[in-house]
Amino acid sequence: MAIKDKVIIITGASSGIGEATAKLLASKGAKVVLGARREDKLHELAEAISNNGGEAIYQVTDVTKIEDSQKLVELAKTEFGKVDVIFLNAGLMPNSPLSELKSNEWNQMVDVNLKGVLNGLEAVLSEFKKQKSGHVITTSSVAGLKAYPGGAVYGATKWAVRDLMEVLRMESAQEGTNIRTATIYPAAIKTELLETITDEETAEGTNAMYNQYQIGPDRVANVVAFAIDQPEDTNVNEFTIGPTTQPW
Repeated sequence: MAIKDKVIIITGASSGIGEATAKLLASKGAKVVLGARREDKLHELAEAISNNGGEAIYQVTDVTKIEDSQKLVELAKTEFGKVDVIFLNAGLMPNSPLSELKSNEWNQMVDVNLKGVLNGLEAVLSEFKKQKSGHVITTSSVAGLKAYPGGAVYGATKWAVRDLMEVLRMESAQEGTNIRTATIYPAAIKTELLETITDEETAEGTNAMYNQYQIGPDRVANVVAFAIDQPEDTNVNEFTIGPTTQPW
């Protein structure tokens, strides 16, 4: 399989989609490099993977700091000799109406959801260009495909990631660097994402919707594995994934 022995960096790895993806890829023979802010969760996950016969290392990582992303890439190179894939998955969704003027939360979303992706790209693209191969995967959202009330800033960051990844795909093809891309647009997936919502009305409505429709993060992990497992000359660059029963 194309996944076996690949060195795969995952941000936002301590829970939800990142955790599920790390476990799945490690079970398929990948060497996973885990980054997130919660060291206890990272340690627990790496230990669980190791106990199941997989290979995992980790480093506490704040994606808003470029030096943290650079250190994560260096860790992968030092321990495993290379980087094949980076899954830029860290994200926040403290949704609220614009009229609530929660500018601190707006800035947090821009810093994590958009600048965090840019920091990951800055840390890894020189390596991918040098080796003339690599795979960048990002978690966007259905909010990166359609607008909805309460999700203006979150959606703006996710639309930005969509454009960023499409341009990366085009430029990589033009430059002959063989860098593959994949952007994932999840709908209602059971994660900790809703815990960041502080606006009571928004939280109530979003939780009710998720409780009705949500599916597990392992469903997204399956899609990440599918994208990685394609032949190196094949790029499947966009996936929208959500519950069959959710009208999105």
